[in-house]
Amino acid sequence: MPDRAPEDPAQQDPASPVASTAALVAAGGALGALLRQAASEALPLTAVPWSTAAVNVAGSLLLGLLVGRLTVRPGPRWLKPTVGTGVLGGFTTFSTFAVDTSLRLPDHTATAGAYVALTVVGAVAAAGVGLAAGRLLGRRGPS
Repeated sequence: MPDRAPEDPAQQDPASPVASTAALVAAGGALGALLRQAASEALPLTAVPWSTAAVNVAGSLLLGLLVGRLTVRPGPRWLKPTVGTGVLGGFTTFSTFAVDTSLRLPDHTATAGAYVALTVVGAVAAAGVGLAAGRLLGRRGPS
């Protein structure tokens, strides 16, 4: 009687690509969350949550850099899920941005609006700079 493969491809081999990728994303996410916490503790607490803005802008720059580099010169298969989705996904935080804005700036609508606009524009601009720089670095890197 022939052996029958399990119906779920991820159950065929404990080291399947799906399981491996999930483990890499989880490990990267844990590291990114720890880095975000360290950054939050290192930056002073102010009425305007600049530490959250700084983390989100920096993370956008780094993700742009990674994606830009990988569009020109693909890297190992583990790099984007581990660093992009995992580390940088764990490092950046839209939910904290939303909660910080709601909690700290409820009576200051103009300040809250400016904070939101500056954070979003800063993050998008940083991602664009990162993409351009990553593409440039990818073209100049070793073959």
